[in-house]
Amino acid sequence: MPYEILVGLNVTDDELYQKYRDEMTPILKTYGGGFRYDFTIEKVLKNDSESKINRVFAIYFESEEAKNEFFLNEKYLQIKEKYFTPSVSATTTIAGYNR
Repeated sequence: MPYEILVGLNVTDDELYQKYRDEMTPILKTYGGGFRYDFTIEKVLKNDSESKINRVFAIYFESEEAKNEFFLNEKYLQIKEKYFTPSVSATTTIAGYNR
């Protein structure tokens, strides 16, 4: 069953974050994944998290198991360390659900 996560980020370096997306997307596709929605946010009206959010997206996988395997993929972890970690100051998982 397809699995999706709704995520909020505080992106601090747009160019570096875009490199992260460019590099990780081919790996994501091998897990039956992709992005359904992707927004940059100028103003947040309500936030249950302590973290700032300026980007929100829905990322999906072919299953919850595929999601777990993707986030443990060694090549993905290298890309995350190189591009994501220095370009994002906060991550908020808003929801995870079967589609």
